[in-house]
Parts: sequence; C-alpha cells; structure tokens
Amino acid sequence: MLRYSLVFLVVALLAGLFGFTEVAGTAYVAAKILFFVFLVLFVATLLFGSRNTREIV
Repeated sequence: MLRYSLVFLVVALLAGLFGFTEVAGTAYVAAKILFFVFLVLFVATLLFGSRNTREIV
C-alpha cells in the first residue's frame, strides 16, 4: 500500500514538472488518500496487533 502511494507521488511530481496539471492533480489526490489509508492501518496494527500474553515457563 505504501508503494502505491509513493508511485502516485512520483507520478504527480513528474507530471507537475512537465506541466500535465490534470494528471498531476489526480495522482496527488490518489497518493494523499493512499498515504492516509496506510497511516491509519499502520496505527491500527500497532494498537490492536496480536500480542502474545502467555508466559514461557
């Protein structure tokens, strides 16, 4: 998921560099959405991830 957000970010930067404003805007929005989805999933995994609470004797 992070890879997709980085790919869309690179596409947006390259499109903005070459002047393709519609492509840059669309890629930027997609990259931003995917980044925040990844961030929420990462935090949720940290908070609610599987925890091994059994003690090894």
